[in-house]
Amino acid sequence: MATTNVAVFVSGSGSNCENIIRYFADSEKVNVSLVVSNRDEAYALVRARNLGVPTAVLPKAALNDEETLMGVLREHKIHFVVLAGFLLMVPSFLIKAFPRRIINLHPALLPKFGGKGMWGHHVHEAVKAAGEKETGMTVHYVSEVCDEGEIIAQFSTPLAPDDTPDDIAAKEHVLEMEFFPKVIETVINGL
Repeated sequence: MATTNVAVFVSGSGSNCENIIRYFADSEKVNVSLVVSNRDEAYALVRARNLGVPTAVLPKAALNDEETLMGVLREHKIHFVVLAGFLLMVPSFLIKAFPRRIINLHPALLPKFGGKGMWGHHVHEAVKAAGEKETGMTVHYVSEVCDEGEIIAQFSTPLAPDDTPDDIAAKEHVLEMEFFPKVIETVINGL
């Protein structure tokens, strides 16, 4: 059986990225072949290099340049893209080149708390402000509309009335660590 080469796109610290790399470290079916970041100071790049995964820094202009981005992905023979804390919109040409082969993690139960400006701590603050009794994570296919791609899986966790946005973030992050790699594996196995 052929190995699926995965590129993980990140913008920040990369705890999910590291978790994904470690989860698939011994897999014969999935290989995290590349970590791409739009920010050269993203700690995710350090995590990836420490685990022996090649990295590429592509600022926004390079990410939106079809020849540049597709060239990097071809060089690493990428078959599948995972967004794990990636804060830019994916260009249309990439979505067309990887139909139903780009997935994103969103730190809330979409369709609630999604869309422009809803990333990271902004999401958890909005969940708190709305008085939600639960939060969770959503894994979805990437579409040309922010956070509106077809939902693949959702996992939830209860919230207490006195949970702060930091508490909400911590509870949601536990779900990411447990479930995101498993969902990636399921989607890739279904290709």
